[in-house]
Amino acid sequence: MKFTKMMLVAALACGLSLCAHGQAPVAPAQSLDPMVSMIEGEFMGAAKAMPADKYDFSPKTLAIPGSKFEDVRTFGEQVKHVAQANYFFYMSISGLKPDVDVRAIGQLKSKDEIVEAAAKSFAFAHRAVATLTPENAWLTIKPVDGLNTRAAVAAFGVAHCFDHYGQMVEYLRMNGIVPPASAK
Repeated sequence: MKFTKMMLVAALACGLSLCAHGQAPVAPAQSLDPMVSMIEGEFMGAAKAMPADKYDFSPKTLAIPGSKFEDVRTFGEQVKHVAQANYFFYMSISGLKPDVDVRAIGQLKSKDEIVEAAAKSFAFAHRAVATLTPENAWLTIKPVDGLNTRAAVAAFGVAHCFDHYGQMVEYLRMNGIVPPASAK
């Protein structure tokens, strides 16, 4: 987690240094939306690649003696968690209201419903990121996970997705599935 936050701060600092060195600034939305698109493609590819009958899979289902997997999320729970978190992070930066009951995402059961919820959460993230402007990206907001600007929270939303995507990749591989992003 600390490494992810350090990378986020470094990326934001690099963007600021370009402005300070005479480069034309890029609008925050133009910088952050491609990052959302990148993780959306990888995350959604992984979510779709796992067969429906494996959405309840987690390493705890392997019953490995002495393992420490009792409290880990299932594959489906990973996808639902990210969908809910996307709404939380991106609502925080934009003031947009979700068009769904975010808490109800946690109760979804079928792969199709879960994948649809994740897709809608990424669409919401894109709409929220589009609200970022040079005038508001660095304004202080109510802190989210210790981050207190709209741009920082938006970038952290991407980092959060990558954390869970990495776990999903392991679950896919444990089931003999090559993640779509690795199959290219």
